[in-house]
Amino acid sequence: MTEAFADIRDSVGALCADFPGEYWRRLDSEHAYPEAFVRALTEAGFLAALIPQEYGGSGLGVAEAAAILEEIQKSGCNGAACHAQMYTMGTVLRHGSEAQKTEYLPRIAAGELRLQAFGVTEPTSGTDTSRIRTTAVRDGDSYVINGQKVWTSRIEHSDLMLLLARTTPRDQAARPHEGMSVFLVDIREARDRGLTIRPIRAMINHHTTEVFFDNLRIPASSLIGEEGRGFRYILDGMNAERILIAAECIGDARWFIEKATAYAGERMVFGRPIGQNQGIQFPIARAYAATEAANLMVAKAAGQFDSGEPCGPAANMAKMLAADASWQAADMCLQTHGGFGFAEEYDIERKFRETRLYQVAPISTNLILAYIAEHVLGLPRSY
Repeated sequence: MTEAFADIRDSVGALCADFPGEYWRRLDSEHAYPEAFVRALTEAGFLAALIPQEYGGSGLGVAEAAAILEEIQKSGCNGAACHAQMYTMGTVLRHGSEAQKTEYLPRIAAGELRLQAFGVTEPTSGTDTSRIRTTAVRDGDSYVINGQKVWTSRIEHSDLMLLLARTTPRDQAARPHEGMSVFLVDIREARDRGLTIRPIRAMINHHTTEVFFDNLRIPASSLIGEEGRGFRYILDGMNAERILIAAECIGDARWFIEKATAYAGERMVFGRPIGQNQGIQFPIARAYAATEAANLMVAKAAGQFDSGEPCGPAANMAKMLAADASWQAADMCLQTHGGFGFAEEYDIERKFRETRLYQVAPISTNLILAYIAEHVLGLPRSY
């Protein structure tokens, strides 16, 4: 199958060739951030793909951004270190003021600033976003922020963050998802002035943290769009996030399939390549079929997003199907390699851990199924 955007894929693949498995294994062992990799992507313009040309970006669509991230994963690298810069763009681009876009977007595109952090999830609310407790109270020309976020990744390596906070208590809002607002917070100014960051050691090197706000005062100009409409604003970003992470999962699946196919063709047991056995062939073939099918849904969702069509169902299904395909391929690849799959030098165990995340994040499979049941099939709301 011929993939779209071959020139983009070739350029990304060439860049990723400079960051082989040894690079990522060293970072894993040191719990370090891939600074050189992110800098290379930035300098090549890939992280500014969705920023319009008038602000210094490439002015491309989500379909092209998906090709970039897919190719990163397919090359054995990890786009999770910087993918948020792509999907957080939507909130700023669609709902930010001209002053905000003029001030920040050219500097983000040039690599002078990083917008990598997205503060939504909280310990007590999980995916029930309407119940977040972080508050933003207007005080003259400022907002005062109090509360806590968790699983806020990359904030230690970002200059700016998008923050969702309640500006109206839930019980006073007309609807549960109203009364929340989005802010663009300058992390550099906020640290040690009411913003505290605590890293979380996790199964994967995802640079994730919990974040505490203690009377953090930010300028009123940090507000994006209208007060109280923040949840609506981040929905666009969430759809883009699901499409782009689905593309990453496709890239992961293709990496696993390529690895397993190559190993099955060369590994000799009982005087024959193990790939001659249908017990090895069939799982690889099933993983390939599942990946190609999921990829069609990713392409559909990206096309709908870029054309301005409603894309919630397609974006959610793309994420679920691609995450399932990548996990199926990961399990197959590890099984194909047997004991060698657990050895760090093969990179399979690293990618195995990385792709497992997407059964849970940024939205769990069960919540996607509940969404499809209610909003697509018309079944009664289950939560």
